[in-house]
Amino acid sequence: MTDKHIYTSLVKAKKEGQKKFVVLVDPDKLSLRNLEKTIELAAEASVDYFFIGGSLIVNNMLDETLKKIKSVAPKIPLILFPGNAFQLSYRADGLLFLSLISGRNAELLIGKHVITAPYLKMSPLEILPTGYMLVDGGKATTVSYISNTSPIPANKDDIALCTAMAGEMLGLKLIYLDAGSGALNPVSESMIENVSGATSIPVIVGGGIRTPEKALANVKAGADVVVVGNAIEKDPTLIKEMAAAVHSLNSVSKV
Repeated sequence: MTDKHIYTSLVKAKKEGQKKFVVLVDPDKLSLRNLEKTIELAAEASVDYFFIGGSLIVNNMLDETLKKIKSVAPKIPLILFPGNAFQLSYRADGLLFLSLISGRNAELLIGKHVITAPYLKMSPLEILPTGYMLVDGGKATTVSYISNTSPIPANKDDIALCTAMAGEMLGLKLIYLDAGSGALNPVSESMIENVSGATSIPVIVGGGIRTPEKALANVKAGADVVVVGNAIEKDPTLIKEMAAAVHSLNSVSKV
C-alpha cells in the first residue's frame, strides 16, 4: 500500500479550514466524449479529487475511465468509491474502504471487507477507512436497494451524530454523509453541522447537491469535502461554479 498522502492532505486541510471539491464520475453514465469534457473542466477549475464508481457497474469502463482521467488530468488524485467488491483497479490512487455504519447489514459493515482485504493489502492503493452514512434524500435510491438498508431519516440529526461518533471511536478515518445519487433533498446543513461538531475527522458530504449555493452552504455548515456527480453529469459547466463556491472559503481561512 502507498504512503498516506491523500489522507494526510485531507487531515491537513481540515486543520487549516481548507475545503475540498470532488467530482464523482460514474463509469456507467458518461460516454468517453463527455468524460473528456468533464475532465478538462475539472482541471481548469482546480478540482481536488475525482471519486470513481457507482452503485452498479454494468460495463467494463472502469479501467478505461481511470486511464482517460490520468491522461487528461494527471495531477488530480483518483479515488475509488466502490459500490461492490468488484469495483477495484490498480489504476487509481486510493480507495474509500466503505463501512455502511448507517445500516445493519453485516456484509456491508465488515463482510465484503474480509473478502477484499488480501487484494487491497497487496495493492498500491491508499486505503481510506470510511464510515458511510446513507441519509434519506426523499426517494428510494440504488444504494438503499442494493444494500438492503434503511437510510437515516433526514430530520434525525441526533441519530446521525451518534452514528458518526461511533464510527470515529471504532477507528474509521473519514465520515461520508450521502443522500444518494439524484436525491430529491440533499443532506441538511443542520445535520452536517451536528456531525461535524461531534467528530474530529474529515466529513464528506454528497448527494442531491445541484447548485453552487448549496455547495457553499455545506462547507459553511462544516463539510470538509463536497462531492457532486449527478448535477455535473447533466451539466458539466457547473464544475467551475461549484468548485469556486467551495474554494471561496479557503482564501478567507488563510487570512
